[in-house]
Amino acid sequence: MAEAAEPIQALPTAVADLKARIGADCIYQETVDDVPTVWVPRERIRETMRYLKHEAPKRFELMFDLSGIDERARQNRAGQPDSDFTVFYHLMSLSADEDLRVKVALAENDANIDSIESIYPVANWYEREAFDMFGMHFAGHPNLRRILTPPLWEGHPLRKDHPARATEMDPFQMTPEFQEAQQEALRFVPEEWGMSRKARHTDFMFLNLGPNHPSVHGVFRIALQLDGEVIVQAVPDIGYHHRAQEKMSERQSWHTYIPYTDRVDYLGGVMNNLPYVMNVERMAGIEVPPRAQVIRVMLSECFRIASHLLFYGTFAQDVGQMSPVFYMFADRERLFSIIEAITGGRMHPSWFRIGGTAQDLPDGWDRMVLDFCDYMPKRLDHYQKMAMDNRILKKRTQGIGAYTTEEGLDWGITGPSLRATGHDWD
Repeated sequence: MAEAAEPIQALPTAVADLKARIGADCIYQETVDDVPTVWVPRERIRETMRYLKHEAPKRFELMFDLSGIDERARQNRAGQPDSDFTVFYHLMSLSADEDLRVKVALAENDANIDSIESIYPVANWYEREAFDMFGMHFAGHPNLRRILTPPLWEGHPLRKDHPARATEMDPFQMTPEFQEAQQEALRFVPEEWGMSRKARHTDFMFLNLGPNHPSVHGVFRIALQLDGEVIVQAVPDIGYHHRAQEKMSERQSWHTYIPYTDRVDYLGGVMNNLPYVMNVERMAGIEVPPRAQVIRVMLSECFRIASHLLFYGTFAQDVGQMSPVFYMFADRERLFSIIEAITGGRMHPSWFRIGGTAQDLPDGWDRMVLDFCDYMPKRLDHYQKMAMDNRILKKRTQGIGAYTTEEGLDWGITGPSLRATGHDWD
């Protein structure tokens, strides 16, 4: 592993602590996003992760992300070792409010690395995704198989040499042999899902729950292992849900990719534009005017409330209530009338731009927003009585699927779902 030159200025504390443990094998890299970044040899990745989670002065309790990078066409390699592929781990210390990025260089002919699933359980799906998208192998992973593409998919979509358009591939042909092979690949084999067929005096039954409605809740299937009417095990399958966001970005300019961000979370609207344009602005050194920053936050809040209203209503519907979803859709429509007046669009306006927004606010926007702000608190009180205080909803939710803060952090849970465990961090 070629060693890069260390920067002159003092190292971030977390990096200095790690270097004291790992030694010269730990290489610091300056990055434009100011996230402390280090490279470690693949042979020491488990030691590194175990130290950062359990032993370091600043404990990194949460793994926020794990993925890969195809470096083979990279021209600027300043500050980093040679690599064909890179595995990166984004860790967060909630107690110290700090981030740390750990990178490992891999060769194309030996893209193998140890799994860290036993240290950070959330790495289970992340490592499967990196295997699926980049072809990296994680030794010791309990179930390393594709997660986003079909079992018989050929190639790894996020490698730069994988076709980005259907016109770059051979014509698709559904031959009888192809169809038979695909159907056979879908055969349910309990052992592949970590389930056993039998136990003492018991033959288990297996049942598919889902896939659910592909629009409202997303494509989601659960494979159930049953002992009579008792669920012994439930294993989720998120389905063939690779929408090729990253792959499509390879064929777009910085500006023309903005509409694609709207669809990452189809309820998020401009909230999806925001992190993308902010990161481009940071890389390019673009300063956004304060007025545009405020407009962005206001529109993002409108979409956040609209998204939550849809969740709230359908959640109540799923546990047996019909009225809340209709009331909340009506309030969501009020918000969309404001969004439409400002942006000209509704769910996917693609209204943010690199450096600001598409237009300034129209005349009369303030009255519409203030009216909604006066209106909504009373509605929330109404929803509290209608839904959250309803004894049927309580009986069907309280104590169901409960988890501790430690379990939530192990599985990468953030936001309200982590705060619900009593951990005051958002």
